[in-house]
Amino acid sequence: MGVPKGRRRITVAVAALLALGVVGVIGYRVLAPAEVVTPAQGDLPPLDTPATGVVGRLPAAPLIVDGRLRVYAAQRQVYADRPADSKHRVTPFWSYRRWPAQLNGVLVAGTTVVSRWSDGKIVALDGRTGKVAWRADGPAPGKGFPARRTGAAIVWDPRGIFLASGPGGRTTLVASGAGDLRGYALADGRELWRAAGDADCRTDIGTTAAGQVLSVDACAGPAAVEFRDATTGAVGTRWRPPGAGPELAVTALGCLTPRSQCRGLRTSGGQGWLVGPGEPRPAPALGADDVTLSGEFAIGVTEGVLTGWDARTGEKRWRRGDLGEVRVIAVEPGRVHVLSRQRDLITLDPRTGAQRSRFPLTLGQDGIGWVPGLAYAADGYVAVERLRERARPDDDDQGYFLMAEPVLLAVT
Repeated sequence: MGVPKGRRRITVAVAALLALGVVGVIGYRVLAPAEVVTPAQGDLPPLDTPATGVVGRLPAAPLIVDGRLRVYAAQRQVYADRPADSKHRVTPFWSYRRWPAQLNGVLVAGTTVVSRWSDGKIVALDGRTGKVAWRADGPAPGKGFPARRTGAAIVWDPRGIFLASGPGGRTTLVASGAGDLRGYALADGRELWRAAGDADCRTDIGTTAAGQVLSVDACAGPAAVEFRDATTGAVGTRWRPPGAGPELAVTALGCLTPRSQCRGLRTSGGQGWLVGPGEPRPAPALGADDVTLSGEFAIGVTEGVLTGWDARTGEKRWRRGDLGEVRVIAVEPGRVHVLSRQRDLITLDPRTGAQRSRFPLTLGQDGIGWVPGLAYAADGYVAVERLRERARPDDDDQGYFLMAEPVLLAVT
């Protein structure tokens, strides 16, 4: 005896609803916003002094945290491995993931790892454990993951997030996006101030070592550099370089982290300046595009010779004509790192030009047939992307990078 048609229709309808419910639950679990924190389970490695030379090769660009860990960026993840001098990338020590937002930038301040996401969220992590220290809403950057597969542009060259030191050693995190500028207490994520603006006529550059936020503002008249107190958000000085035209371009120099706590500027027309309290002071040695700043010393190549000048006076302090053809790839306090044509990594004292270390920046049979991409230096470590000699910006990653593990990590 068969099932009545009416009852059969009800059964089919109930089954269909159940199937839709299951699909809905699965879809929600897959697509719903999510956060996954996988904290560290083991102990921190001991603080070690590794031997000078090439440590190993990595597939991703690292940030060194506390001299013990390496932090990396992926499209939707920040993660760390250990120890800092491991030859290869190893199983994550901790991991933090978000979905569907994409990672947009990472900064390290002491043992705090600050991550910024495409939806504007700012999440600070304890770099030693991977646990969330605080979360805050911030200005949306307007982009997703603006980096190639190494993630170098995220960790070594982040845009729109800066650090500044304030009274009593307190650090302010500054976030910029879509004309919105905000300051946060790094210790707890508390919002300190906001400054609305127009992204079409204001560009936020970074911060100075004197605790100011730098912006180029053309909203209310000719373009000028605004110096804003990083703790309060109040504009203290509005400055226009002598002879500046309608277009004012500004490059930050001598920064401790990307565009943060900077000591110098280069403005349109090749003018160099030192920044601190009050208006910028002329620094002629910083005018050339290939000159960088380390503390109070300008470093660059002139007439084929690596040279150091007193940035304030322009007085030549040292020359190293014995190094051959070199280029500066990274600077950190007390060290300037240069790469020779033969791919030797040479580390010098920026004050005297004295050599601190020198060794071939190659590993095994990798050879020297590559050109440097982005580079990074911290705590005596140097990491460099290796690109193919004929790589072009529009090449895919396989054609752009030298190999699957294109990042070399070295200790100087």
